[in-house]
Amino acid sequence: MPALLLGTYNPKVDAKGRMALPAKFRSQLGSGMVMARGQERCIYLLPQEEFRRIAMQIQRTSMGNKAAREYLRVFLSGAVDQDPDKQGRILLPQMLRDYAHLGKDIVVIGVGTRAEIWDRESWESYLSEKEEGYSDIADDVLPEVEF
Repeated sequence: MPALLLGTYNPKVDAKGRMALPAKFRSQLGSGMVMARGQERCIYLLPQEEFRRIAMQIQRTSMGNKAAREYLRVFLSGAVDQDPDKQGRILLPQMLRDYAHLGKDIVVIGVGTRAEIWDRESWESYLSEKEEGYSDIADDVLPEVEF
């Protein structure tokens, strides 16, 4: 059964560039996980199996597809294997911190099979903007789901 990561957490980035994984995520992500550039300037944090599934899916796209080649290059070149230390902390590589504009104040959100790490201010701005149309897009995004 794949991970089901949920919720919003506010860990801090320490002076060494580490953050404590939310306790609820530790067991679901497992000891081996992968961090990669995400969409909208966040960092994806995925269980290794989920990362491999996504990478393989992208690689199945034709090598003649320029957009697929470009996406794969950016996605995989920024990917880093991570293992939490004994305190459950992971290192946020400088390259990824720069990409996501991360400072000390961050937000970690569960998005089903992955977690996303955001700069707190960027997340709050994004969420505020997207909450406006949340109910309006439900029919387009969830046509088959009944609540």
